[in-house]
Amino acid sequence: VQLVESGGGLVPPGGSVRLSCVASEFAFSRYTMNWVRQAPGKGLEWISDINSGGDNINFADSVKGRFTISRDNAKNTMYLQMNNLKHEDTAVYYCNVQLTQAVGVWGQGTQVTVSS
Repeated sequence: VQLVESGGGLVPPGGSVRLSCVASEFAFSRYTMNWVRQAPGKGLEWISDINSGGDNINFADSVKGRFTISRDNAKNTMYLQMNNLKHEDTAVYYCNVQLTQAVGVWGQGTQVTVSS
């Protein structure tokens, strides 16, 4: 089971970036997927999830209205479109899937730095 994030980088305030998470070795289309981030010196913060069919989406208040989440089950890929980025969005972004209540899988993370 593997999750691989990509798409991070250095972005100016107000800018946009799209993250991708490619899944392998499990039935991606059957699972709710999550995006979670960790800012420097802080704990993990859940920011969004999307159900298996892509028709039930949730966001943390901190990103609502600025971020969108989507998935392409044919490509085993989930996306996070991040718009109007702020300094406080600087973090390592992880994708996550809970295969069972006890078994969660994480990607290696991708760094997003918002700075001018």
